[in-house]
Amino acid sequence: MAEHTRRQDALIDLSHTIEDGMITYKGLPAPLICDFLSREQSRSIYAPGTEFQIGKIELVANTGTYLDTPFHRYAQGKDLAELPLSSVTALEAITVRHSRGLSRAIGLSIFERLDIRGKAVLVDTGWDQHWRTDQYFEGHPFLTEQAALYLRDKGAALVGIDSYNIDDIDDGRRPVHTILLGAEIPIVEHLTGLAALPESGFTFSAAPPKIKGVGTFPVRAHALLKSRLELLR
Repeated sequence: MAEHTRRQDALIDLSHTIEDGMITYKGLPAPLICDFLSREQSRSIYAPGTEFQIGKIELVANTGTYLDTPFHRYAQGKDLAELPLSSVTALEAITVRHSRGLSRAIGLSIFERLDIRGKAVLVDTGWDQHWRTDQYFEGHPFLTEQAALYLRDKGAALVGIDSYNIDDIDDGRRPVHTILLGAEIPIVEHLTGLAALPESGFTFSAAPPKIKGVGTFPVRAHALLKSRLELLR
């Protein structure tokens, strides 16, 4: 029990809660979450005093905090089922802060002098404060094409952001998705709580279900703080 408590204290949830009717991306339908079998209905099936609920969820894959695989952008790219667990689980990670007072466009300079190779790079913009408001859909921070090229060339293992889109949605080329997913670097969008992370000294995980023929899906993204876990032992 003590070990479980220590590990729980060292974990930071970085995912938005998915709720019935919420909008993640303007133009995409909200999830429908309901009972397939309600507790009341189940009472006629099981022994007296025994009841179950079986839920039904209808959603588009780009809902809540979700991960993009290469298949999202490329027909021949790896889908959720083909993505190696090692590419999205227990990755050494760093947090990169972007000041909200600066340009929306996040260039390569913010990543220079950082040890990126083999790491999950999480970009903290603070945009998650607008989640589930109209502001969330307008004027969001994004990475530039040059930043994506730099992250690819420096060997980033995964790139995440707490914003509406890692690309400028006014650019139909979607260069950041194109560059990173083309190099088999997964992307996690709509993260939250990155302000609670240190700059380094933690691992990041965002494993999706193993589904064939789908390129994006919600994840329970989270960080495990090494220093806190060691301190509590």
